[in-house]
Amino acid sequence: MAIERNRSSSPSGRSSKTHRSTPMRGGTWLRCILASLLATVLAGSAMAQTGKVGYLDMQRLLDNAPQVVAARKQLESEFQTRDRQLKQEEARLAALKDRDVRESGILPKAAADALKREIVALERSIQRTRKKSADELKARADEEIAKHWPEINDAVIAFAREQGYDLILRSPIPYANPRIDITDAVLARLRAEAAKKPTP
Repeated sequence: MAIERNRSSSPSGRSSKTHRSTPMRGGTWLRCILASLLATVLAGSAMAQTGKVGYLDMQRLLDNAPQVVAARKQLESEFQTRDRQLKQEEARLAALKDRDVRESGILPKAAADALKREIVALERSIQRTRKKSADELKARADEEIAKHWPEINDAVIAFAREQGYDLILRSPIPYANPRIDITDAVLARLRAEAAKKPTP
């Protein structure tokens, strides 16, 4: 898939407009995927014979772009309080389980049953909290990527134009020779641009 010269494009390359599509069977999906991969390879091969082609590792780019890294650190800082509270609850759960092992045989039945119910309730609460926190963190991380994507995409396009590239393919594709990988060069450009901005 080539990097488009459209600032509204997203990391996934999907349009912001939504539409309904007719459900396809598993075999049809497989044929579409194979056809798409083949078309990408053939397009890249044809262009390689007539123009300059580059490859962009999107996962590595988004994992290491300074704009995204800074946002990720901020999010981790925001979620530290939740993490500490969760660890405290996990420690309390471990203590209750240890008590259950040690005292279940000597506690009155009513007390033993109450202890087990408390353990089950706390386990469920921890699971819900952990899932909610993970879901919120992922959603916020996706929002940050979407927010910084136009800047990242512009950097890719500017680099490609300056270096005379005719086509930039981005992952996932089956194979790309490391010699056409421009990911590090684009990251260096993004780091240089980030360094010029005043620290908030």
